Amino acid sequence: MRIQLDYGREGLIVEVPDPHLAGVLTLREAQAAEDGPAAVREALAAPIGTLPLAEVANGKRNACIVVCDITRPVPNPVILPEVLAILDDAGIARSEVTILNATGTHRPNSEAELRQMLGDEAFETCALVNHICTDDADMVDLGESPNGVPIFLNRHYVNADLKITIGMIEPHFMAGYAGGRKMVMPGVAGLKSVQAWHSPRFLEHPLATNGSVKGNPVHDEALWITQQCPPDFIIDVALDKHKKIAKVFAGDLVEAWFTGVEFVAENNTAEMEELVDVVITTTGGYPLDLTFYQTVKGMVGALPALKPGGTVIIASACSEGIGNHHFRDTIFACPDIHQFLTQIEDPNWKVVADQWQVEELAKAVRHHRVCLKCEGISSDDAKKLFVEPIESVEMEIASCIERYGPNTKIVVIPKGPYVIPRVANGN
Repeated sequence: MRIQLDYGREGLIVEVPDPHLAGVLTLREAQAAEDGPAAVREALAAPIGTLPLAEVANGKRNACIVVCDITRPVPNPVILPEVLAILDDAGIARSEVTILNATGTHRPNSEAELRQMLGDEAFETCALVNHICTDDADMVDLGESPNGVPIFLNRHYVNADLKITIGMIEPHFMAGYAGGRKMVMPGVAGLKSVQAWHSPRFLEHPLATNGSVKGNPVHDEALWITQQCPPDFIIDVALDKHKKIAKVFAGDLVEAWFTGVEFVAENNTAEMEELVDVVITTTGGYPLDLTFYQTVKGMVGALPALKPGGTVIIASACSEGIGNHHFRDTIFACPDIHQFLTQIEDPNWKVVADQWQVEELAKAVRHHRVCLKCEGISSDDAKKLFVEPIESVEMEIASCIERYGPNTKIVVIPKGPYVIPRVANGN
């Protein structure tokens, strides 16, 4: 069977032998809104759990709008004009509107990327700021959580009279689902906060995984921290398979986000009959598969479908290579990933930059093979990332059939981490 994988901008077609294909796990068909701007206007006028944005904005002097960075395909050019029109009517001048790019610990985005992300109107009329998590001068110290996580948030957000976040709800391999509280923590948090939050005591919890919210300590901590300086109004979208707006969830930080999570959970969970030997997956294509850093999400997202000792074949373009230099330096300085896990669990261990992504990578490679098809990382460098570089998905399929035998079963997840695999009836 010929199957198109989400890979880079153009996709990648692979051939999977029918006798070995146990299924193709996809998103359920969520219909795109007939009129995206109208769907946004309706949500802003009739939000969940709070007053309409026009009333929330009334009397405010300035605004900070937090948006996702280039790694998330949020349709800001559809959303922002509707938001800005309401702020105009509320008397908030464009010179008093700051759009804060929630990079978390990612790299800042270029002017060209910001224009692409935001659309011409917002790019040309609002102040634009890339969040830089290492810039202590741009952080406000809000104390410490009960779990000992220091709270440093971007001053443009903290000091704004009106705080708005615009994000998307999708499965997230640590926090259960993206959007909502994650726009603030870690979106506009300082590095010290992220390092303490992305530590083994949170990440190694069995519920710190895709599609898990209740009892997930990563989610709970992010929500608690965000509630210490909450947005006045959130706007989260769910997208269809073509990355168009399917639904808009706007309003209260908790109520609107949880309503959106219920919708996404219903549409992004795909059932399968049993665990398989091989999962062919992706990082969801552009823009998420720009780096190996993000590619880890696709690997970890495939694990619920895989037998112990099975193989993940992941096609991820990685056109920008491995990722930021902090992640590259940390993983290249790690000769043994199993020893690294032991080290970071030592209470005296000094946290290093992006160690959490190496920890997540370990979840994938600890008990499984991971084979990487990409175009932006050399074979020599890929081997240092604890994965096996491959030239062809089909050739690796043939190798896996030889490895696991004539009854080898394969599942394909063309959209990678956007889909949550689940074995029917828990078997």
